[in-house]
Amino acid sequence: MKRCDWANGSELLQSYHDHEWGVEVHDDRTLFEFLVLEGAQAGLSWSTILRKREAYRKAFDYFDARKISRYSEKTVTRLLANPGIIRNRLKINAAITNARAFRQVQEEFGSFDRYIWQFVMGKPIRNSWRTMTDIPSRTPESVAMSKDLQKRGFTFVGPTICYAFMQAVGMVNDHVVDCFRHRELGNRGK
Repeated sequence: MKRCDWANGSELLQSYHDHEWGVEVHDDRTLFEFLVLEGAQAGLSWSTILRKREAYRKAFDYFDARKISRYSEKTVTRLLANPGIIRNRLKINAAITNARAFRQVQEEFGSFDRYIWQFVMGKPIRNSWRTMTDIPSRTPESVAMSKDLQKRGFTFVGPTICYAFMQAVGMVNDHVVDCFRHRELGNRGK
């Protein structure tokens, strides 16, 4: 079975590729989880984040934005001592800041899902890349998303992080054309 090259590095990456990457996500809590994890990944490998994912879920109250938005400095200190997550104060503070901004977006739009999917007109962009090197690290959509998120107070949401987020939550199908998931995801909803 042919997969995107990046998924061949480990069983964990392969499972993530085969079952999650590029699958549409419309659940606010899961969208927030990916937003936090993509920010935590900055400068690191995605496999590092996947290995720490369960620890992140436990440390960050299973990505309950309401709870995270109320974290105190004492909670930050506890998180900085947690070896299961990336112990970077800027990234931990970003998760808290983003939880607060996330809640404001939910209040304004009714859900984060309704807000975030507007950047792709409510449906996934279906790309047809032949090789991994064809895939961009940012697009006009991810730049627009980044600017709007930053305007709303989010941090660690540059255009490249936003594009990785878009790929993860199925806003774009960036599986290469000879990957078995490209066709599977392209046929969803038909």
